[in-house]
Amino acid sequence: MTTEDPAGGGDAASRAVVVDRPGVHRLVRREVPVPGPGEVLVRVAAAGICLSDREVLDGHRAAGYVRYPVTPGHEWAGTVLAVGDGVDPALVGRRTVAEGFRACGACERCRCGETSLCLGGYAETGFTEPGAFADHLVVPARLLHPLPDDADLRAAALLEPAAVVAAAVRAGRPRPAERIAVVGAGTLGLLAVQLLAATSPAELAVIDPRAARADAALRFGATRSLGPAGADALHGRYDLVVETAGAPSTAASSCLLARRGGRVVLTGMFTAGATGIDPVHLSVSQLEVRSVFGASSAAWSDAVRAFALGLLDPAPLVTHEFPLERFGDAVALVGGGDPATGKVLLRP
Repeated sequence: MTTEDPAGGGDAASRAVVVDRPGVHRLVRREVPVPGPGEVLVRVAAAGICLSDREVLDGHRAAGYVRYPVTPGHEWAGTVLAVGDGVDPALVGRRTVAEGFRACGACERCRCGETSLCLGGYAETGFTEPGAFADHLVVPARLLHPLPDDADLRAAALLEPAAVVAAAVRAGRPRPAERIAVVGAGTLGLLAVQLLAATSPAELAVIDPRAARADAALRFGATRSLGPAGADALHGRYDLVVETAGAPSTAASSCLLARRGGRVVLTGMFTAGATGIDPVHLSVSQLEVRSVFGASSAAWSDAVRAFALGLLDPAPLVTHEFPLERFGDAVALVGGGDPATGKVLLRP
């Protein structure tokens, strides 16, 4: 094993948030983990909290997509401190992010490049495998996406949701001078605006009932912002609609915004009872509707390249930062409904 000082100062302990079962979490102190063959040890610099993490704590995540006890944290960035056998020692000291899905790499879907649809069974960092709400994290080296030496790791913690957005952009295939709408101005929506603005759209509208959030999109490259009521007059206008909200009605309303023959990409995570898409409208309008679940390796590469080139700057989305000891306070902000709350980070 090739290594640097894993604790950055001789401290042999490593802290981690552990959710033992729904509603019960604690901060534990343990030995610094050791990477096995094919693995790396990362010193976590920042980890983002999203609604999925709150679902883990509250017990609302589907049983097949979480394994208790678990250390959450699937949005993160850090620095490689040590590598296990068979891993290039040149990775030590590199700033990095990593894919969350532990794809098998051997099934039909993986061989086709669709690693987020792996048939080998669901496994993901922060849900079924130990996550990044900790000082240190061990991940397979094959999942790493190294960053530039001067990368802002605080901002890079948002590259996981950015990769989901990059997957949506791949699915939506935007072309220059098209009219594009983004439904939702949360983290995914504002990241989508940045990536879509780089495709030179004729119009880039953002729709969100929270006026302050929708207006924030104008700073990221949107050309107009409006609420759902104002969007009713724009039905049938857009070549591409990217849905990011996951609200009960947004899948159906996004399809109404698309022109005949247009394209709709759904990235929000919907819950039971969401309004269905009208099949008559779908067929008569000849819409192309795609959904995105996570991000493939290719989408991760797209997001990391855009970040390295400066086309994607997630840093302004961060509004709150907390130490590990205040995990409970941090997660309570997520999904609390305050429009002033953007991305919340834990900083080990």
